[in-house]
Amino acid sequence: MKTQKETFGFLPDGTVIGIYTLDNDKGLEARIMTYGATLVSLKVPDRNGKTADITLGHDTLQGYLDASPYFGSTVGRVANRIAKGRFTLDGIEYTLAQNAGGNHLHGGIKAFDKVVWNSELIQEEKTVSVKFSYLSLDGEEGYPGNLSCSVVYTLNTNNELVISYEAETDKATPVNLTNHSYFNLAGQGNGNILEHELLLAADQYTPTDVELITTGEIKPVNDSPIDFTLSKAIGSEISDVQGGYDHNYIIVESSIEPKPAAYVYEPTSGRVMEIFTTEPGIQFYTGNFLDGTITGKSGIVYHKRCGFCLETQHFPDSPNKPQFPSTILRPGEIYRSKTIHRFSTRP
Repeated sequence: MKTQKETFGFLPDGTVIGIYTLDNDKGLEARIMTYGATLVSLKVPDRNGKTADITLGHDTLQGYLDASPYFGSTVGRVANRIAKGRFTLDGIEYTLAQNAGGNHLHGGIKAFDKVVWNSELIQEEKTVSVKFSYLSLDGEEGYPGNLSCSVVYTLNTNNELVISYEAETDKATPVNLTNHSYFNLAGQGNGNILEHELLLAADQYTPTDVELITTGEIKPVNDSPIDFTLSKAIGSEISDVQGGYDHNYIIVESSIEPKPAAYVYEPTSGRVMEIFTTEPGIQFYTGNFLDGTITGKSGIVYHKRCGFCLETQHFPDSPNKPQFPSTILRPGEIYRSKTIHRFSTRP
């Protein structure tokens, strides 16, 4: 197990942004930077042992500062959308930053993906980790309470990347953290993701309106193009889904211990990614808003459908939907969430 820390770049005010390289000696290598606690790259071997970076992103810090739709970022305080950037908690209405039309998205304008996190290495016999911590002050992006939070990225000898979150607050506040990596298991830049085969452990989802705000309903996926209860190619029915996939799926089982959520297979490389999580939902997104205006790693232009996201989460707009699992964290409680990405190959 190997670790390394380097300088990745400098913010305009001169702040140094560090980047950590974690290597498990089995071909799995993750690089994570202090800006946004962001997964910059993830190298994974294919069926022939050849490694490739399977995440979209940028080669330099400046790329992330100029144009990055949350590539690999830690997003929060609340991931996904909050309708009209408002919610009421304990009789008080809070107004949040509106950064997606008239709605609030992924924590706001300068959210967790755009701040510098403190960091420390943690090395053990069979794991290597980097822990990022950040204090989100009362009123930041409109949220109540001082929120102390941490994100730990861990590589282990089972070819797993584990992302663990914790948070505490001094005032009741919603919390819903996730990682927003865009994956292409053929290797970033190697075409689109339509031939990837996906299975989701979810037989229900939360429908949305035209602004992608959840309606509050819970519906079955069966007999529809969004059904992935049996493995199928992502592109097999995507033309029947208006705009492409951008849906919150309800995981059949969720508990304190991570449960299976997703299984993805890429036929040309043989790479397999399995996702396990403690969260009740997972957002499946097919890069619908990538439009060829962003140049990523190695000068590759990122077009529509060249990457997919599987964001483990509580349901979108939960602060305004009391029928959904609660995202409210109160003083004296500890928010905990864990997601495991397990990698392997098959013929």
